[in-house]
Amino acid sequence: MSNESLRVTEIFHSLQGEGKTVGLPTTFVRLTGCPLRCSYCDTEYAFTGGETKTIDEIMATVKKLGARYINVTGGEPLAQKRVHLLMKKLCDEGYYVSLETSGAIDVSEVDTRVVKVLDVKTPASAEVDKNDHANYQYLTAQDQVKYVICDKTDYDWSKQHMQEHLLADKCEVLFSPVQGDLLPRQLADWVLADKLPVRFQIQLHKYLWGDTPGK
Repeated sequence: MSNESLRVTEIFHSLQGEGKTVGLPTTFVRLTGCPLRCSYCDTEYAFTGGETKTIDEIMATVKKLGARYINVTGGEPLAQKRVHLLMKKLCDEGYYVSLETSGAIDVSEVDTRVVKVLDVKTPASAEVDKNDHANYQYLTAQDQVKYVICDKTDYDWSKQHMQEHLLADKCEVLFSPVQGDLLPRQLADWVLADKLPVRFQIQLHKYLWGDTPGK
């Protein structure tokens, strides 16, 4: 038994809306708190509040929900150092674990079994200066880098940034339009015109449920 605890906004069962496991039933563990304030953030409700839960309580809820795939997200989950213990326990129990992180906090201690989904901050996010480029050395072939793109300036910046840091050689790169700011078709046309080695994606969960918390 562990008395270690984390501040948790919500734990819920839904379909993965993004990345390599899109569409698969997944349990989401959304932790509370984030040091960033991105302009397009759709989970501001996770900045504060939440409920303190022991890691054993979190594990019990995850087991009850029954999904094989677990996504640890936020907020910014790495803002709580005990998240590393949670992810280790999840991996030890045989779950397929992914971590959604802003890339603004050191990922070097993340369990190597965890799939890191690193969200690079673009100029329109208003947090571009928070990108920690040192994190890219810890990316492996199982990981993903995501660019959330608001406009053509963001697109051009993202294209240059991924090429400068050779990110497509390290892992899969995702380009995603900000819903309501950039038409998905427009981003798709840019990606095809430039023959970029990226995966174009939209947020499946938003097309199904909108911005409903817990979905």
